[in-house]
Amino acid sequence: MRRPYANSDGDSGINNYEILGSAIIIEFVNAKYRYVYDSTKPGPEHVRTMMTLAKQGRGLATYINQHVGSSYARRVPL
Repeated sequence: MRRPYANSDGDSGINNYEILGSAIIIEFVNAKYRYVYDSTKPGPEHVRTMMTLAKQGRGLATYINQHVGSSYARRVPL
């Protein structure tokens, strides 16, 4: 189930996210794709951190920019 990203700072580039088991799927603002991050890419430690940040609604976009970059498992068209 997609959940809106809380965006507590008010300036995030993330629109919503979905946690499916050990994967997180993120939809960025004005994106044409949803990005899947899992144990293969960027790895379980990063995914756990991303899940925590998504639930907190703060720091997820920054974390992706600083630690994950384009290391996603796959992208799915909207």
